[in-house]
Amino acid sequence: MTTTHFGFESVDEADKARRVRGVFDSVAPRYDLMNDLMSAGLHRAWKAYTVMVANVREGAQVLDIAGGTGDLARAFARQVGPRGRVVLTDINESMLRHGRDRLLDAGCALDALVCDAEKLPFADGHFDLVSVAFGLRNMTHKDSALREMARVLKPGGKLLVLEFSRVAKPLEKAYDWYSFKVLPQLGRWVANDEASYRYLAESIRMHPGQEELKTLMLNNGFGHVDYHNLTGGLVALHVGIRC
Repeated sequence: MTTTHFGFESVDEADKARRVRGVFDSVAPRYDLMNDLMSAGLHRAWKAYTVMVANVREGAQVLDIAGGTGDLARAFARQVGPRGRVVLTDINESMLRHGRDRLLDAGCALDALVCDAEKLPFADGHFDLVSVAFGLRNMTHKDSALREMARVLKPGGKLLVLEFSRVAKPLEKAYDWYSFKVLPQLGRWVANDEASYRYLAESIRMHPGQEELKTLMLNNGFGHVDYHNLTGGLVALHVGIRC
């Protein structure tokens, strides 16, 4: 049996996707509210910065992977205009349905597709931009997912990975206290789900840090990678240019 991590737990590699799906089935109805509470609204600023760095042009083709409730997809749709296209994907049907409905309520109709980031159903070299916000850490084979993202990008196309990362040393103790004491309690009080939010805190610790993720991207189809630390390294935006 090949194992991988599910938070701090070691699980059968084939079982991780099912367990991650269970987490997001549980959190989907309160996902937006919990994001605001967990980050004190900072997730909106992180996503706005990502959109600014993306610098998407009118008419561009954009793929938003693990797009959740569609915040980035909606912002990109405004930028690409009627001549462009934004595709919203997620491996979790509950999250995707929630995101699609939220976008429709806002008057934004996008293509929405349930798919696995490790097996993207798109042609080679199709997209100008691929984005993944707070989703890469939940993928079983990050190297395979990154290779797929590189494959569907045009040469010179851009990948944006917005993800929790390694916080600055002076903040570590306070951040650990918040992650393992406060966050699970918030999950219990607001979403009636302490376990899923404990997993989310653990998954952040198991995700590659800034330099590790940069190296992983360079080894899987990207010729140039840099990153921007946000909020003291609590979050990092990695920008990769396809070879």
